Amino acid sequence: MKHIGALLLLVVLLLAGAPGWAKEATPLAEDPVVEQRLIDISQEMRCLVCQNESLAASRADLALDLRREIRELIRAGRSDAEIRDFMVSRYGDFVLYRPPVKPTTWLLWSGPFLLMAVAVVVLLVYLRRRERAAGRDVLTSDERSRAQALLQEGGQ
Repeated sequence: MKHIGALLLLVVLLLAGAPGWAKEATPLAEDPVVEQRLIDISQEMRCLVCQNESLAASRADLALDLRREIRELIRAGRSDAEIRDFMVSRYGDFVLYRPPVKPTTWLLWSGPFLLMAVAVVVLLVYLRRRERAAGRDVLTSDERSRAQALLQEGGQ
């Protein structure tokens, strides 16, 4: 009976502290049109903290701040292109999941193909060298005749 009372007291104390563990609820969309535009724009942008998630999917504090900033720009009447330009001017082309092809991003776009070409050339050079080494005679004619003589002596 004592144990049940102690257990009940512990549960009551834990539940009394539960509101302190709660986080602030995310407010529901005030304007569904604004929220849909926010989602459309933020899906095309990269979270600068996570780098492998879109701004729409990320739960990082910076992503929340950037979405709040985009929401304010939408409410201010900016177009999607103006919002993208604002984000690029502030954070660079890296914020876009598909950065534009221009001289400053040529290496970004062509880098994987260049690395693949270098890897193929290195592989071909390696295979040719290995083939040449396998085709060469390892023994000179004198060494070959001595080895042949030793083999014949061992067999008799």
